[in-house]
Amino acid sequence: MPATSPAHHQRRRRRTNRLLATAAGVLTVGALAAAALPGSATADENHGNKGKSHPGRYQDVQLLSFNDLHGNLEPPSGSSGRVTELQPDGTTKTVDAGGVEYLATHLREAREGNRYSITAAGGDMVGASPLISGLFHDEPTIEALNKLDLDVTSVGNHEFDEGAAELARLQSGGCHPDEGCYTDKEFKGADFPYLAANVLDEKTKKPLLKPYWVWKKQGVKVGFIGVTLEGTPDIVSAEGVKGLAFKDEVETIDKYAKELQRQGVKSIVALIHEGGFPASSSYNYDCDSPGAGDGISGPIADIAKNITPQVDALVTGHTHNAYVCTVPDPAGKPRMVTSAASFGRLYTDTTLTYDRATGDIARTAVKSANHVVTRDVPKAPDMTALIGKWNTLAAPIGNRPIGYISGDIVKDGTESPLGDLIADAQLEYGRTLDAETDLALMNPGGIRASLTHAAGGAEGDGVVTFAEGFTVQPFANTVNLQDFTGAQVIQALKEQVSGPNEAAPKILQISSGLTYTLDLTKSGADRVVTDSIKLNGSAIDPSATYRVATNSFLAGGGDGFATLGEGTNDLVGEDDLAALERYLTAHSTATNPIAPPKADRITIVR
Repeated sequence: MPATSPAHHQRRRRRTNRLLATAAGVLTVGALAAAALPGSATADENHGNKGKSHPGRYQDVQLLSFNDLHGNLEPPSGSSGRVTELQPDGTTKTVDAGGVEYLATHLREAREGNRYSITAAGGDMVGASPLISGLFHDEPTIEALNKLDLDVTSVGNHEFDEGAAELARLQSGGCHPDEGCYTDKEFKGADFPYLAANVLDEKTKKPLLKPYWVWKKQGVKVGFIGVTLEGTPDIVSAEGVKGLAFKDEVETIDKYAKELQRQGVKSIVALIHEGGFPASSSYNYDCDSPGAGDGISGPIADIAKNITPQVDALVTGHTHNAYVCTVPDPAGKPRMVTSAASFGRLYTDTTLTYDRATGDIARTAVKSANHVVTRDVPKAPDMTALIGKWNTLAAPIGNRPIGYISGDIVKDGTESPLGDLIADAQLEYGRTLDAETDLALMNPGGIRASLTHAAGGAEGDGVVTFAEGFTVQPFANTVNLQDFTGAQVIQALKEQVSGPNEAAPKILQISSGLTYTLDLTKSGADRVVTDSIKLNGSAIDPSATYRVATNSFLAGGGDGFATLGEGTNDLVGEDDLAALERYLTAHSTATNPIAPPKADRITIVR
């Protein structure tokens, strides 16, 4: 797949006028240790120079960033639309957040007075999107990002949900190859470059898209290198990554950092779709309070410690967590690592102080803060119009009722009520294909939102619309039936907490009748207690054959469940959303809604 064409860059819009917006987001400050800059002037004395024709040595460059938007143009609902905020007295409260109408206002307000401002993203802008975007193959989200004046983003794993050809279309434009144009205007594609430095075409061995991009203004140059996690093939359908190779994040970034240095670009930011786990769920937790780097764990911590010191800051994502941390680089010097949660609930404002004498960032002056995209600011009118346009097209499909619930059915928890509901729906659907179907397994990452009792529109409380179901299961995976031995079923359950999933377990959601004990006081595969695994009260027989329903993602061995990719006697059914719709329609009415399942199939020992 070729890199982005020169014609694409000619389409990039000039950024001479910024809309005036009001109100700043709530913020938290994480900064490197304050220190005087080299030379005779400090940053406070000499940077900025907003109105001067002869810029000084130091110039503050504003870097606004966010990640994992996942097509959430409208304010996300439930816990997906809130952030946790730490209060001065140590207590916490939740704040409603998100929605591109508000994100646009916050970003535009943040840019006011900052002539040197860049907006970047850390991947997963699209994919697993609500109906308003997903129904139209995420064209609405690309349009919104263009209006947000996004300058550059890395790819994420979800950019590959529909394959490399569809990603190329999102970049360069053109109507969908099967469904055509959705409006009377041809889709123009992204005004910003997608970067995919570590994603190679297996035949040409060249990057699928541009590996890096350089922002320039009045002698200031900042390079951006974009990568996604090397493990993308493990969490995306095999068809989506066919013909592609995903390389090591650190080696790739180091390679292109050297190339940028040879071109005279010494200020470098890495956009990495891989993340970490902060010590607190509060977005404004002081990540550096225990000491540099102690406040974050997970893959990004190891990556950050090994990337060349030539890279000055890391914008990350994937884990949907919020953090502003410093992690020492290989030279032992602290370096900023940020993530702005997900779904457009936060954005990060980082100040990079550029030294015109060296062309590099004065790292001791780097400051960064996460801001909440609060909903108490005026909505951006252009975003309201965009949402209205696409909602009008989606309404005939999205507003259709498919079921009724008596309360919130949430996706949260090791075993979740919604996970149980979806597994039961797939088991019941599986039995319409083959009456001998024994059980169903659902991956937790495939459940993208909770079902909320409160009405999201005019449908009324307790009504589940097709749009809400689509938001829960947007991947269009099929329900697949396969035969497994009992030994394989046991092994699959142990893979939840071992191998690739040992450090961050992925607990499958299970259908009614399957029970077992998860002992978290143990380690590795032993956390799944073998003797406790039962189906309808009887122990799983290792030598017997069981008919298992999963989605096509798990049936391909996704999420580290290699054993689930070894089934036999495959039978492929309809998509998983159709199975959920059938179940809700069959088991609920307005006068007899479905109650939230108890989520009591897995006994957890802590």
